Amino acid sequence: MRGLAYESKYALNAICPYFTMFPLEFPLKILKKHKEQSPVILDPFCGRGTTIYAARELGLSAWGIDTSPIAVAIAKAKLATSKKSKILSLARKLIATPAKNIPTSKFFRNAYSNSTLKEVCALREGLFRIRKETDESVLLRAAALGCLHGPLTKTIDTASYFSNQMPRTFSTKPDYSCKYWKERDLVAPKVSVIKVLERKLNRIGNLEDESTGSPVQILCSDSSIPMSYESIPDDISIVVTSPPYYGMRTYIQDQWLRLWFLGGPEDLLYENNDQLNHHGQLAFINDLASVWTNISLRSDAEDLHLYVRLGSIPSTKSDPKEIFYSSLEESGGWKLVSTRSAKTADEGRRQADHMATTSKATIEYDFHAVRR
Repeated sequence: MRGLAYESKYALNAICPYFTMFPLEFPLKILKKHKEQSPVILDPFCGRGTTIYAARELGLSAWGIDTSPIAVAIAKAKLATSKKSKILSLARKLIATPAKNIPTSKFFRNAYSNSTLKEVCALREGLFRIRKETDESVLLRAAALGCLHGPLTKTIDTASYFSNQMPRTFSTKPDYSCKYWKERDLVAPKVSVIKVLERKLNRIGNLEDESTGSPVQILCSDSSIPMSYESIPDDISIVVTSPPYYGMRTYIQDQWLRLWFLGGPEDLLYENNDQLNHHGQLAFINDLASVWTNISLRSDAEDLHLYVRLGSIPSTKSDPKEIFYSSLEESGGWKLVSTRSAKTADEGRRQADHMATTSKATIEYDFHAVRR
């Protein structure tokens, strides 16, 4: 059965492909149960903002936190609203000013045609110059990230991406990409950035729908640190989230090209700015417990619900149930309500699926806890 992700009315949620995400059905089902109480929602590991988008669809207010600037840029778009014409007008204005810095590496010369790369760089630098975000700039940035790389199409007129052949959910490494293109005689298409963006936006029919929040409600911060919650309202009552699975530490490397578009280096960055400490399972559990504690201390709501989807990746051989139970115990003040299987990570297209492993998929679990 095809999920909600394939329905055109939810196209905004797919404005930019992301390699780890839970299906829209997960937060929608939870939030519908609580809708009558008009809760304020938080996702402390918001990723591309699926929980945020689900809350918007139900007319609820939601906040999100993530350490990844890519995730934050995409999630912000879930709370933005604008006319397609205004977004494209901004894109044309920014592209009209030539870029000062255009990468000359072998990768960039082969990833994009000369004219397309100039337009991509002009758009990139133009977005840098915007000092105060608008809904138009937020949506334009997210759409551009979504078009930055992906599969080739049969004709230029149907191109959905700016790049030579690449995956759409993550960025292949420069050396591997160049070798792949050379072996297959693949040449970067000479596409118009504006036309590709227009095709992307044409598929999102509800850009002008009223939003229940603002892009400022998505914070680029570390949810395990108390100060990250200073601007979060104190009436948070529902938390729906999926933390990074223990051992999954390739977020930055796998998204290096999108990170470059947001101001990162022109080459692969091997440093990690982990949202949670992956140097040992105990350290990971302690960091996760800090998040639950921070949320509990911030919220003054009479009832506080915590819904978590957690699994594992095959290489770690960790037990997600043990990790979550231990994090609750370490945090204190929480009562476990239920634990259910969320089927396998392959079926859910979650983090273990991204590893492209031949190992048997591990099971993900959905946990529900309440503050005592």
